[in-house]
This record gives sequence, C-alpha cells and structure tokens, in this order.
Amino acid sequence: MKIAFNNFVRRQTADSPFSHWNLFDDVVVSRVQENFGKAKNGYRDGVVLVPVEPEGFFSSVVKLNAGDKLEGEFKARREGEDPRKTLHAKGQKIPAKSVDVVLYRKDVLAENKENTTDAEWEIVSINASPEEGELPIMPDTLIANHFQLSGGTATNMSDSEFVEALKKSVLYWKDKALVG
Repeated sequence: MKIAFNNFVRRQTADSPFSHWNLFDDVVVSRVQENFGKAKNGYRDGVVLVPVEPEGFFSSVVKLNAGDKLEGEFKARREGEDPRKTLHAKGQKIPAKSVDVVLYRKDVLAENKENTTDAEWEIVSINASPEEGELPIMPDTLIANHFQLSGGTATNMSDSEFVEALKKSVLYWKDKALVG
C-alpha cells in the first residue's frame, strides 16, 4: 500500500500553531504502515486515524486558564480557500503523549481535487495530543467539513451523527487552544 505526504500537512512545522515532528518522512510513513491495522475510522468513509508511537512528535494543544490571552487571525489555510477565523494561545509545544496520523483515501481527496500525489492514501494531518487518546476534530473544522464550506470535505453524516460529533468536539475544545 502506497502512503505519501499530502502537501497540506507541510504547514505543520515547528513555527506553526500545529503539531509538528522532528522525524524524516520515511520514518513517519513506516510508523503509519506498521500500525495501519490499528486504524480507527475517521469522520467519514475514506478517512482513517492511525495511532503511532509519539516519540519525535510535539503537540501544540494547551489547556486554557481563566484570564489567558488569545490572539486571532482571519486567513486562508491555503491558496484558493476562503479565510477562516482562528484563535491561538501563548505557550510552548510539548512532547506528545499520543499521535494519530490522519489519512485520506485517494477517492476522497479527488472529490475536491486535493490529491497531491498518486498514492492510495495521503497523510493530511498529524494530530499530536498532550494526553493519551484521540484528539477530537476541532469544532470549526467539523462544521466546515459538514457544511462543505471552502476547504471542507463532506462528512456524509446524518444530522444526528453530526450533532453527536460536534458535542464531543465542543466539550473537548471548550478550554483548549493551539499555541501560536
């Protein structure tokens, strides 16, 4: 099975507000291939989350305290997308305690012409968590996906499935932010 990095994941650098890693690409791909049998279903068919060893990955998720200052931006995630609102907290990235590598199957990426390789699966995000367990999709991302806003990939969820996923997301992210 061929797995490759989608260009979108390249925005996840040490200087970004996102998770990052200090590993070579082939090491990340090897970890994904070794653990593909442990993949969890993502928010729709054709999206999977593969748990990998967290060594070498860093999380940008921080827990907020009353009075913490947040900074915001209104910018597109990539060229051709509409801008989105984002909030960031002050803080430092920390070594991850768990990591899920998010892969999209070729046909799902093709829906919006977002393939950047010819691989069967492309790594589109690496979600490094400061705690054990899966990091729920951020509410704004879930909403953009479900309502197919600019840059969103259809969830194919029923209204009740969407509400349940949104509830889980909001409850997790209500007191957290990414460092920026």
